[in-house]
Amino acid sequence: MHRAEAATIRPSSGRRHAIVLVTLTAMLSALLPVATAGADPTPAAPTTTTTSTSTTPVATTTTSTSASTSTSTSTSTSTSTTSTTSTTIASGVDGRSTPHSGSTSAYWVVGSDGGVFAYGGTPYYGSMGGTRLNAPIVGLAPTAPLDWGGYREVASDGGIFSFGNAVYYGSMGGTRLNAPIVGMRATPDGKGYWLVAADGGIFAFGDAHFFGSMGGTRLNAPIVGMTSTSDGRGYWLVAADGGVFTFGDAHFEGSTGNLRLMRPIVSIAATATDDGYLLTAADGGVFAFGDSRFYGSIASIPQPEPIVGMAKTLDGGGYWFVNRGGGVTAEGDATYWGSTPQALAAPIVGIVLAPGNGSFSGAAYPAGSYGYDISNYQCGDYPPPPHTVSIVQVAGASFGAVNPCLRNEANWAGAGLNLYAFLTYGASTDAAPGCANSVVPYTCNFGYGAGVDAFAKALSTGIDTKVSWWLDVENPPAGMTQWSTYQAANAALIQGYMNALHAEGINSVGIYASPGVWPGIVGGYTPAVPYWAADWGPSPAATCGDIHSKWAGLPTGPVEIVQYGIGVVNGTEYDEDYAC
Repeated sequence: MHRAEAATIRPSSGRRHAIVLVTLTAMLSALLPVATAGADPTPAAPTTTTTSTSTTPVATTTTSTSASTSTSTSTSTSTSTTSTTSTTIASGVDGRSTPHSGSTSAYWVVGSDGGVFAYGGTPYYGSMGGTRLNAPIVGLAPTAPLDWGGYREVASDGGIFSFGNAVYYGSMGGTRLNAPIVGMRATPDGKGYWLVAADGGIFAFGDAHFFGSMGGTRLNAPIVGMTSTSDGRGYWLVAADGGVFTFGDAHFEGSTGNLRLMRPIVSIAATATDDGYLLTAADGGVFAFGDSRFYGSIASIPQPEPIVGMAKTLDGGGYWFVNRGGGVTAEGDATYWGSTPQALAAPIVGIVLAPGNGSFSGAAYPAGSYGYDISNYQCGDYPPPPHTVSIVQVAGASFGAVNPCLRNEANWAGAGLNLYAFLTYGASTDAAPGCANSVVPYTCNFGYGAGVDAFAKALSTGIDTKVSWWLDVENPPAGMTQWSTYQAANAALIQGYMNALHAEGINSVGIYASPGVWPGIVGGYTPAVPYWAADWGPSPAATCGDIHSKWAGLPTGPVEIVQYGIGVVNGTEYDEDYAC
């Protein structure tokens, strides 16, 4: 966004993680002997109130293999007695909704207060957010593994809350438990579900069958999650040490129970063939077993909060991670659709696959709004209102001096503040977190250090730094350090910078670049992050929808903003921006 580079940077032509979810908190609380009961006030618009008591004693002999425990044959009896009140939130006249269908892999994110965030154009059916609960929500499951017309939330006391077309079939709310519930899974037809407790106890409702449990068995580590086979005739349980326990027709394909883990396991996800599964750790480590494929992990990248869940894409070719602060990271063919707002009422506890239409709903600004980005060039001479988009420069070079007007410009931006930093090339031998395995560690080190430096300088001015950040990647003006001709080195620097900001707790870090310049700097590097396109075409709204089809090699995240021109007010130039 340097005036001297306008012609180069902005050419005027042709250019804008079905999975059971658990939390680390719930996992650690698994050592508590009893969970408290039910949800408190009844949410608005109840359509079903059910009180039921069902006792199903089952004795099952099953073989469970786990490296954390010896191979054993055990007999387990599960008795499930339920007497509770549940609420189904209506969606449509009869309280049911049409199952949502879509070809784009998207996701729901859920918080411990029951808040639900929908991304990628997947529907929002309601939540327990804002309702006083007797126990925290620990997971969310769609109506059925292939029916996303609704979902159910489960609390650590076994309370169940249904939304959309998800039907209530019973819960453990109001029942004294030996250990808190840590997750749930719906049956293939959506007419039942299992709850799993930290001691390995299984509670089956509706048409869900009990195939055995670890309840009553001494475990080396608490159970943290479960998933089921595609036919609903079996399930896997996973413990915090990575021990895997199989029941019914679920196959044992391996575990991490005999390994020393850096961080505990938090979730399990099976493949469509039922011949493999992925385990995810709280540091973002991924362990693939059977026919499950590994597409990358974030274990080497510092996380400001622990990873609490992972969801796979519809085709199984990628997955998303979510951390307790709501930051989402995509691997493989998973598309990044957004992270939660920086300020949350409660920690995030998981992420669930849901099909969407590919629309982006997690942007910093309302779609169709306008505004400006400004820097030290506009010190003391700010664009006049109205403006919604308000993006302010932090520094004009890597390790450069802080914008002398940053504080005043942040005040100008008000509630619409986003920040950006202009990146320049460099290398460093000071080892940075997450850079040891980089293709070019020295430039990754430099980028990480520059990111830490920019964040610290912004923080020192007293402005709000917990906002969306953008990395300005363009050809620097003459006289400044130019990018390397080795494109992989440039890409490693940018990745290191992003890692640093994520480590500082920033959920959304995106790329500003011209589509005609970006590939020439980074080659084939296409990070799954938001994109702010410098595209001076005839219609910024059109650029929002077609830039990815017109230009290859761009960041694969959603196009959030288009910089579409320069406005002149009272002789001062201002970059003009449009929110997609």
